[in-house]
Amino acid sequence: MPNTPLPKMAILIVNAASRRGAEVFDQVRDKLIAAGVELIDARAVKKPETLNDEVAAAIDRAPMVIVGGGDGTLSETIDEFLGKDTVFAFLPLGTANSFARTLGIPLDLDGAIDVIAHGSPRKVDLAAINGDYFLNNAALGLAPMVAETVPHGLKKSFGRLGYLLWAGWSAASFKAFRLKVEDGKKVRRFWATEARIANGRFHGGVELIENADLHSGEVVIQVVRGRSMFKLGWSYLSSALKLKSRGQQVCEIYGTKMRVSTRPRMRVSIDGELGPETPFEVSVRPDAVTVAGPTKAQDTSVTANPTEAAEPARAVQMQ
Repeated sequence: MPNTPLPKMAILIVNAASRRGAEVFDQVRDKLIAAGVELIDARAVKKPETLNDEVAAAIDRAPMVIVGGGDGTLSETIDEFLGKDTVFAFLPLGTANSFARTLGIPLDLDGAIDVIAHGSPRKVDLAAINGDYFLNNAALGLAPMVAETVPHGLKKSFGRLGYLLWAGWSAASFKAFRLKVEDGKKVRRFWATEARIANGRFHGGVELIENADLHSGEVVIQVVRGRSMFKLGWSYLSSALKLKSRGQQVCEIYGTKMRVSTRPRMRVSIDGELGPETPFEVSVRPDAVTVAGPTKAQDTSVTANPTEAAEPARAVQMQ
C-alpha cells in the first residue's frame, strides 16, 4: 500500500466554523485543483451539526474525501469511514493538530495539500470510548475542565497559547482524583492528576505518549501519577523540551479493551471535545480506516528523539 498512489478524484468538505476554515476555503480549493486533484464537489459547512451528514453523503460519491478542520472535526467525522474503501484525507486547520503531527502531515497548507496530491494510502488503528471512535487522544483530568470552560474569545484569538493560559489558571482549583483501570485480568488503582487515552503520540500539540503507535493494534492509557499539580506541569514541560526525565512521572498501560472509572465521576475530553462521564469502556479497532499519509520524503514526524527519555513505568499498581 505505501507505493500505491492516492485517488485523484475527491470531494472537499471544510468546517467553516473552525478557527481557519472559513477564511481559507477558497484558497484550499484552488490549491488542490492546481496540485492535480480533481474536485467533484467542494463545500464549506457553516453548521457543524450537519458535518457528519455531508461527509457520509460524500463517501458514497468519491474515492477520497478531504475534511478540513481541527482534531475535533476529524474525530467527529472519522466514524463515517469505518467499513468503507473511501480514503480519508484531511487538512489540519485547528489549534493543536495532534493527529497531523502523529502521522507526519505538514501543518502548512501547501505541505498538507502536497500530501493529498502526491502521498500514499495507509491503514491506521482507531481507538474508541463506548464505541465512539476517535483519531488521536482522549484525556481525564485538567484537559476536560479546560475544554469545558475556556472562553471562546481566548481560544479564537490566541489558539494554543490561549489553551495554555487558561490551563494555568484552571490548575489552581483542580484536584487529583482516584483512577481505576480494569482489563479483565488485573485491576490497577492510582491517585492521578491526568489520564491520557492514546491512539497517537501527541496531545494538545505536545508529544506526550511516545510509545503510542497507529499500527500496533493496542491503545495506551498513560497516567500522570500522584496528587501534585507540579508533577503534571512538569510532565508537559519535560515532554515539550524533550528532557531525559520526561517519562518519570507517568505509568503506561497497554491493551485492546479496558474499563476506566474515577472517583469522583469525570467527563472525558476526546480530541478536544467533551465526551461521556466515567465509567466507560476503551477499545481499539486495528486497521480501521485508510488515510492519506505522507511519503517518506514528505513525512515531518520525528523518528528519533534527540534525548533518550526515562522509560515510563508499565502497568504499575498503586493502592
